[in-house]
Amino acid sequence: MTADPLLLTGDLDDATTRLLRTAADLGPADLAAPSALPGWTRGHVLAHLARNADGFVNLLTAARTGEPIPMYASAAARDADISAGAPRPPAAQLDDLRHSARCFAEAVAAMPAQAWAATVQSRRGPWPAALLVWGRLREVEVHHVDLAVGYHPADWSAAFAQRLLHEVAAGLTDRADAPAMALRFDGSRHEVVVGDRAAAPTITGPAPELAAWLIGRGAGQRLAVAPDGPLPNPPEWM
Repeated sequence: MTADPLLLTGDLDDATTRLLRTAADLGPADLAAPSALPGWTRGHVLAHLARNADGFVNLLTAARTGEPIPMYASAAARDADISAGAPRPPAAQLDDLRHSARCFAEAVAAMPAQAWAATVQSRRGPWPAALLVWGRLREVEVHHVDLAVGYHPADWSAAFAQRLLHEVAAGLTDRADAPAMALRFDGSRHEVVVGDRAAAPTITGPAPELAAWLIGRGAGQRLAVAPDGPLPNPPEWM
C-alpha cells in the first residue's frame, strides 16, 4: 500500500479534528479514568498520541534529510514520556496534542517528492516513508476508539476500515498462530483470505466491524460466519 501519501492528508486532518474535539471535552476525572487499553488511562492514550506524532516527525525528517533518525530515542524513553504525560491537566494534554499534530502536518508539507521513496526505521523495523501518513491516520483513528468516550469503529469510514483490514490480514499471512479465514465486506464478492482457503470459514459484515474485530477492538456481534460456527480467534495485533 504505497499510494500517494498526500491523498490521505485530508482524511488525517478530519480525523485529527475529531480527536481534538473529543479531547477538548475531557475533564480531569475523564483523563484519569481507564481507557480501553489495559493499564492505560485516557491520559496515557492522549500522551501516546502526542509522542507518536513526534516520532513520525522524526521519521519524516529522516526521510527528508537522509539522516538515520530513530522514531524514539529508545523503547524505555518512549514509555517514560507516556507515563510522564499521562497525569497532566486537560489544558496541557490538549495543547500538546494540538502542537504535535501541527508539527506533523508541517513535516509532511516540508517533504520533497523524492523523499517519499525513502525507507525509515520505525519501532518495528524498516518502513516505507510513503506509509507514514497512513500510519499516523491509523494511530489517530484506532486510539480515538481506545479513549472509550463514544467514538466507535462504526464511525470509521469504509475506505479506512477496508485499508486497515487489508493491512492487518496481510500481516497475518505468514503467522502460524493465525486461523484460516476468508473476510468479506457486506455487498462485496471480494474476499481477503488468511491461510488455507479450503479450510477457512467465510466471515461477512460491515468493513468497520470486520476491521475492529480483527484488531481486538470489537467482539464481532454483527459478523456472520459460514458455515455456521464460532468466530475464529485472531492473534493479538501489534
